[in-house]
Amino acid sequence: MEEMEFDYEEVVKATENFNPRRIIGKGSHGMVYKGVLFNDRLQVAVKKPSEGLESLHDNSKLENEIRVLSSLRESPHVVNLLGTSSYNDHKKLIVMELMPNGSLHDLLHGHANKTTWPKRVEIAMQIARAVQFLHEAVVIHRDIKSSNILFDSHWNAKLADFGLAVKGGLSEPGPAPAGTIGYIDPCYTTPDKLSTKNDIFSFGVVLLEIISGRKAIDVCKTPASIVERVKTSDELKEFCDTRMPLPPNYMVGSVTRLLSFAARCVSLNEEERPWAGEVVMGMEMELNCFFRVPAWRLCVLKGVKQKEEEEAFCEYYKCVKWEEEVIDDHDHQGRFG
Repeated sequence: MEEMEFDYEEVVKATENFNPRRIIGKGSHGMVYKGVLFNDRLQVAVKKPSEGLESLHDNSKLENEIRVLSSLRESPHVVNLLGTSSYNDHKKLIVMELMPNGSLHDLLHGHANKTTWPKRVEIAMQIARAVQFLHEAVVIHRDIKSSNILFDSHWNAKLADFGLAVKGGLSEPGPAPAGTIGYIDPCYTTPDKLSTKNDIFSFGVVLLEIISGRKAIDVCKTPASIVERVKTSDELKEFCDTRMPLPPNYMVGSVTRLLSFAARCVSLNEEERPWAGEVVMGMEMELNCFFRVPAWRLCVLKGVKQKEEEEAFCEYYKCVKWEEEVIDDHDHQGRFG
């Protein structure tokens, strides 16, 4: 994607000279500020390296993010690069599309959690599509986590922060292992262990967060790791977010399927982990089943009671259940060729 060069003075003006009140987040290499460019016609997010990194002349993560994002086509699944701005002897800022509704971490772990089960399944599929998009573009993100999943003005989930991402094939040893505790693949211990399976593990942790409402690591709980917690849960209801009602009957199949994918994603056996496209196919089947059932939608339009609505949905669901077997028969590789 071709990047635009923004005038630095305009960026300074747009962020009120990087006023702390304009800070909307923190990336892997500095602060993120909200700005307004082109006479208030374009709202943007501006990433500025932290003063500590600037003093050390370490802009490697920022430069890497620019390099990776510039190589990608525009996508509805990732936070897109709008351009850069140069200052002080070739130092750079990143100008990104603004994501005004915060992060998935905020949504799941904030005090005002109002996320429905259908929306959680939809978010999971949007993230899966983002991972698939990156892997098809030969990019490994290396830092997939709920705080790096942001929402646009329509509450669509997009993957952000490419400071640690790796672009290219796996013919040469990659960089030293990096990521976030609780999300990083335990199999990723040396540079030669870099693969798309590392991202799949991190994605699986995010799926577990979406279902349970628990943080990836919570020292106040036993076990502290969400991955270890799922191993001790015998039933779906034991793992689901306790702050909200259990999934209604017509959502049980979708949430169960989601939990099944998550468990495979965080398997210590890398070969058991699905590839991103397989997850997308499975999730799309579930969402198509939920949102595009003629009988179910007709019931909603006519205002029938919830029990009748659920029965109509379940009858249709039985008809498409066989499609799951097709997905399970696929044997895909989860690494770059």
